[in-house]
Amino acid sequence: QVKFVESGGGLVQPGGSLRLSCVPSDSSFSINAVTIHWYRQALGKDLEWVGFSTPSTGADYAASVKGRFTLSRDNLKNTVYLQMNDLRPSDTARYYCALAGQEDKDWGQGTQVTVSS
Repeated sequence: QVKFVESGGGLVQPGGSLRLSCVPSDSSFSINAVTIHWYRQALGKDLEWVGFSTPSTGADYAASVKGRFTLSRDNLKNTVYLQMNDLRPSDTARYYCALAGQEDKDWGQGTQVTVSS
């Protein structure tokens, strides 16, 4: 089962932006034909679905991030991006990307996003 490597997290002030990246740990796995989901989990809280990106570059988002977050993909770089704008303290969480239906035991380490002044 392929795992993904998430990166791009960090500490940002409210209203700031970050761009997260998601690449397969096995470079022979192509994202071109698969839907990639993003999730996040804040400390002590339940896992929350953030959005998904389809091979046809369609996307959908949770209501909590719609209008602020944008998913895109670069098939040549085999990478899915999550552009996060107008970040809020409530966006603080560890962010993960995964295939549809992939069990969380097979997920990567995620990347931490902290929004704080």
